[in-house]
Amino acid sequence: MAKKNASTLLAIMTAVAVLTGCGSNESGATNSPSPTTTSSGAASETPAEVKAEPFKLTIMANLHTPEVPSDKIEKLLEAATNTELEFQWVPDGTYDEKMNASFATGTLPQAVYIKNQTSLIMMRDAIRNEQFWEIGPLLDQYPNLKNLNPDVLKNTSVDGKIYSLYQERPLSRQGIVYRKDWAEKLGLKEPTTVDELYTMLKAFTEKDPDGNGKNDTIGLTDRSDLVYGAFKTISSWYGTPNGWGMQDGKLVPEFMFPAYIETMKYVKKLHQEGLINKDFPVTSKNDQQNLLITGKAGAYIGSMPDVKSLDTKITEVNPNALLDVHNKITGPDGNFGIWAIPGYGSVVLFPKSAVKSEEELKNILSFYDKLMSAETANLIYWGVEGEHYTMQDGKVLPTTDTKLTDRETKPYQSIQIGGKSTIEGFYEAIDILPAKAKAEELILQNNDFLIHDPSAPLDSATYTQDGARLQEMIKDATYKFMLGNIDEAGFQAAVDAWLKQGGTKIIEEFNASYTAAQ
Repeated sequence: MAKKNASTLLAIMTAVAVLTGCGSNESGATNSPSPTTTSSGAASETPAEVKAEPFKLTIMANLHTPEVPSDKIEKLLEAATNTELEFQWVPDGTYDEKMNASFATGTLPQAVYIKNQTSLIMMRDAIRNEQFWEIGPLLDQYPNLKNLNPDVLKNTSVDGKIYSLYQERPLSRQGIVYRKDWAEKLGLKEPTTVDELYTMLKAFTEKDPDGNGKNDTIGLTDRSDLVYGAFKTISSWYGTPNGWGMQDGKLVPEFMFPAYIETMKYVKKLHQEGLINKDFPVTSKNDQQNLLITGKAGAYIGSMPDVKSLDTKITEVNPNALLDVHNKITGPDGNFGIWAIPGYGSVVLFPKSAVKSEEELKNILSFYDKLMSAETANLIYWGVEGEHYTMQDGKVLPTTDTKLTDRETKPYQSIQIGGKSTIEGFYEAIDILPAKAKAEELILQNNDFLIHDPSAPLDSATYTQDGARLQEMIKDATYKFMLGNIDEAGFQAAVDAWLKQGGTKIIEEFNASYTAAQ
């Protein structure tokens, strides 16, 4: 094992020598793309010099594990990229709040990850106000960054300009992970309709699926996330548009469609009958998953590839537990559809409040260019060969020690840029777990049933300015309805307030943008 680790470290240090040695001049500096700043604040395409001494870089990143990681991978990453890194790890559940507070106080670090498309949209006004660096003109000057997909970059753009790097994501990974052993014991097949799903969740709650003679299980575990939790996926099954949809010849938000109301009624029924965790509106992702892992819940609606980590952890608790995945669940109209993202998950922005100079920006982009090299990308995603994975037939076989990967490797996956379609030599995993292999097949199958968000390339100044506040009104009303605190009239009152306080203008502006794009 020590010999394997030594060879891995030697390979990384060799890469450092290549990265810092190529193109060096007598002063010890290395040549790297280095555009100059234009009058608009963007950088131009003049080559620049990157200093050979380690570059100091502070990064705010999303933490999806209970604890911050050890610095094992960080130290290897610093060696491979010639940097001194400082990570600000922020728990997923409070990330947007922390990021917005840091932005408001001017204390953002040099590189800031934005959680998802919705969060990025909320930053558009700040981007227009030149709070962040435009990087589009630079990307072709970097051998790895230039391989980022131009269509996905366009989806991240603001007024046609590129300000961010992105993490590649499949268009839709959504489906259900469930206890197949429970289903088989109760004589249930995989659900193909929302009614069959309800039947399964009810049986998981009321028919003692674990056989312990106690009334201590629930059907569905969910969390405080209307998008990446269960709600939006169920909403797709009911036929709700993704974000926005056409109604009477114009675009209107999803929550103004009857299918959205029907989805709320469905989840409300689950809540009233005790088929879902009672506190789901305030449940974290870790707590949501733990309900499945510890045998308290039988189903999880979200990203199907999560079955891999869930299976590893659940078998530590119960070696006889068996998980499976499924995607095609139809709504009352008999059709199946699933919401899609625009090809990216998180993005990273570079605030001018922290990045003071053109040279500093180029050094940061040089770091991210190295982050997209095969060696470095595999390091931050898979870890160290012989410790965190082994290679079989050119593919990765990850360790089954999830405590080790949670502690040392998994958090660093959140800083990845690009993905397997843009990084030549990026390792693929061997899917030993049949359910994980099935999940990957179902992700491809989802591509034939995608519901796209027509507002993704559109613009609304009012939405940029007030969208977050207004959306919070709808979010609160949605949860209140599902908890039984308001009825349909109460929800409609929230919609009316949304319209009155700026929603009507948002609808007008999105439709004007849509018409102009035709």
